[in-house]
Formats: sequence, structure tokens, C-alpha cells
Amino acid sequence: MPKGYWVSVYRTISDPEKLAAYNRLAGPAARAGGGRTLVRGGRVAAYDAGIAERTVLVEFDSFEKAVATYESAAYQDALVALSDGVERDFRIVEGID
Repeated sequence: MPKGYWVSVYRTISDPEKLAAYNRLAGPAARAGGGRTLVRGGRVAAYDAGIAERTVLVEFDSFEKAVATYESAAYQDALVALSDGVERDFRIVEGID
């Protein structure tokens, strides 16, 4: 079964305190859904229209688990804490089996 991934690229971080509050809630919510953080920040080489800001990659055992974790109450609480503190591109993608 193909894995599922949360892919998040932050365009701007306007409120680091909101991001910190989100991080305190989002990490445990992702782990509760079986998520494993593979990338969080670190070095970025951006090409073409890429953005060299914070990038996060979280792996799940399946696309369905990734979606269910995003929709969970725990992760939704994290999104409330984040609110307008960042502008980011967030997507859930299915890996190749």
C-alpha cells in the first residue's frame, strides 16, 4: 500500500508565537495518527519557483491515514492555534508503492 505524506512549505512566518503553539499541538497529533516527521526545517536548495523557507515532510502508512489525521480533532486544534500566523502551501500526497 502506498504511503501518504503531508508536505508543507511555509511562504512566510508572520507570527512565530502562533507557529510555536501550533508545533506543540501538531507534532503529537501527527504522531497519534502514525505520522513520522522526515523533514522539519533544515537546509533548502530552492529551484525554479521554489521557496527556500521552512519545509516539513511527514510520512504516514497510507494516504487515508494522512487524511484522517489531518481531519482529526487534535490536528484541527493545532490549526486553530496557527490561524493566520503563517502563509503556507500544505498538501497531502500519495507516495509510489
